[in-house]
Amino acid sequence: MFFIREGPENFKLEESTIWSFPERGKWATHSGKYRGNWSPYIPRNLILRYTKENDWVLDQFLGSGTTLIEAKLLERNAIGIDVNSDAIKLSNYNLNFSIQTSSKIFTRQGNARDLSFVKNDSIDMICTHPPYADIIEYSDNIPGDMSHLPYDDFLLAMKDVAVEANRVLKKSAVCAFMIGDIREKGYVCPLGMNSMNVFLESGFKLKEIIIKEQHNCRATEYWQKKKKNFLMLAHEYIFVLENL
Repeated sequence: MFFIREGPENFKLEESTIWSFPERGKWATHSGKYRGNWSPYIPRNLILRYTKENDWVLDQFLGSGTTLIEAKLLERNAIGIDVNSDAIKLSNYNLNFSIQTSSKIFTRQGNARDLSFVKNDSIDMICTHPPYADIIEYSDNIPGDMSHLPYDDFLLAMKDVAVEANRVLKKSAVCAFMIGDIREKGYVCPLGMNSMNVFLESGFKLKEIIIKEQHNCRATEYWQKKKKNFLMLAHEYIFVLENL
């Protein structure tokens, strides 16, 4: 059982659509050891802005549990889902800290494309960070793992994710997710905007597009040593969408 620092010092909500966190955040049990996980400043900002205490938050791409850690710290209830059992074990380990809270926190192995165990209109907010197609593979090809899907197949799978998100969210509730573009053979594939459009086509309304600056990307040093004739991708998108 961990005993932890419950939040960042001198925290205040972001006020513009440009977010940058050079210090990714190390309070509670957060760390950057899980490749590709997002800074805890992101779910903290989103959860505080779009939910209230005792609301239910869903993260269907759980990873190392960053979103659920923040939900627990902020007195929100939360459900975390991941197709990878190793992610569930790691998240449960990271969530095993002691604070005074009434939050209900659940994790479950499952597929973001099929949330049939979650009731219709039961979730107050989705706050999640899906993989960026097959740019980082998070398992040894577990069935249903979207991190093994090439670009076009990934976008097809995101249609199922959007439909399920629409079903489980309460009306007028928010779905927020972060995703970045990728590059193949020197050309940019606009994974971010295409993923956003999948959700718009599924009945969501766009509230915000936030540009998040990347820091400490593991691939940076590799590409700096290569001769290249393109700009390094240094931004990601956070889309905030309302369920109509």
